[in-house]
Amino acid sequence: MLDKVLIANRGEIALRVLRACQTMGIKTVAIHSTVDRNLKHVGMADEAVCIGPAPSAQSYLNIPAIIAAAEVTDASAIHPGYGFLSENADFAEQVEQSGFVFVGPRAETIRLMGDKVEAIKAMKAAGVPCVPGSDGPLDDDIARSMRIAREIGYPVLIKAAGGGGGRGMRDVHTEAHLGNAIATTRAEARAAFGNDQVYMEKFLENPRHVEIQVLADGQGNAIHLCERDCSMQRRHQKVVEEAPAPGITPEMRAEIGNVCVEACLRIGYRGAGTFEFLFQDGRFYFIEMNTRIQVEHPVTELITGVDLVREQLLIATGQPLSIRQEDIVPRGHAIECRINAEDPDTFMPSPGTVKRFEAPGGPGVRIDTHLYDGYRIPPNYDSMIGKLIVHGADRKTAIMRMRIAISETVIEGVKTNLPLQQRIMADSGFKHGGRNIHYLEKRIREQKEKAMGLGS
Repeated sequence: MLDKVLIANRGEIALRVLRACQTMGIKTVAIHSTVDRNLKHVGMADEAVCIGPAPSAQSYLNIPAIIAAAEVTDASAIHPGYGFLSENADFAEQVEQSGFVFVGPRAETIRLMGDKVEAIKAMKAAGVPCVPGSDGPLDDDIARSMRIAREIGYPVLIKAAGGGGGRGMRDVHTEAHLGNAIATTRAEARAAFGNDQVYMEKFLENPRHVEIQVLADGQGNAIHLCERDCSMQRRHQKVVEEAPAPGITPEMRAEIGNVCVEACLRIGYRGAGTFEFLFQDGRFYFIEMNTRIQVEHPVTELITGVDLVREQLLIATGQPLSIRQEDIVPRGHAIECRINAEDPDTFMPSPGTVKRFEAPGGPGVRIDTHLYDGYRIPPNYDSMIGKLIVHGADRKTAIMRMRIAISETVIEGVKTNLPLQQRIMADSGFKHGGRNIHYLEKRIREQKEKAMGLGS
């Protein structure tokens, strides 16, 4: 068993990892920037180390500072959470070369799945269904790119090989715009990811975003823990997630889940991971694999009863997977709403002091957040300040519980997106289920036009 874990993150996920460690009797080290010294988990950890000023590049992305903090506190492992360095292969490599356990996949696996071109090649070799595409990076031969696009069929999507999180992609509907789209995406990719390699995929016009959660121990054992639907998105960023995905039958779940398990075994995967798919016309198309814990992991935990962070820590100790596939039986329905400190209409970030915070309660209600009265939300990081999660016997019950939980949640002093989340829960299309990834943005646009008197 690990005796002390350094948590290389902040906010609600750092608190989530700390609590998992506490339940396992593992001591914790919290790292923080100068503006984060009052974070909830910092005060709860056994030890805390300030690693730098507010900018992420000088603190949460500062690999030498994080490893130095692990050394001075005599930690045995580092948990990266999500975001920041969680999918940085160089970080994972340096952690283990420095003598610490990295709570996550091996560096070579992160590197493989982080390069979208190589990841697609690996998944195709493993028999995972993929979106039709260029089968490799695009070069400077625009005539060749045009031929590929014609073979795939417009519209197509130009994507950065090193991209992720909804960044580094551009859809193209006509040949006249292809050259400019490739050049622009390549320039953006170079600036954002330090890698200007781009590739092409068929642009699916009405897909849903359905993903499969997996656990593997790197010792020949792997399982899937059902699917999540993350189709409620704005600018490629998830807003609402749920499990199971509406309309996915047990047979479909077993088929795609088993494919993901076999892929894990083929690449020697270790830890928690997520296979992300576009789902359209009854077919799954692989888009990427996230080699970390996901923001939306709680919905999977609520329908399966599995503590995914605990399993991450156990796998990191070298223990073989103790859960069998037959142990995973989904029960009920779970929904997660991301709570952001932002204007619900303009989506502008709203940092500031939380003057009053009241959490909701009742059966099947969970809230993962680091908020408290008087907490000051800094302007330096992502605007997500928490996650509201509910579980019910069925989807209808879960939606109703979420509507009540949102109405009970009080956050004063800053603006939040809770009004938007309440509108989503009341939306007839969402309540019907199975909406595509463009649905939410379309509804937001329609509501703005109606408010401005532009609607029909």
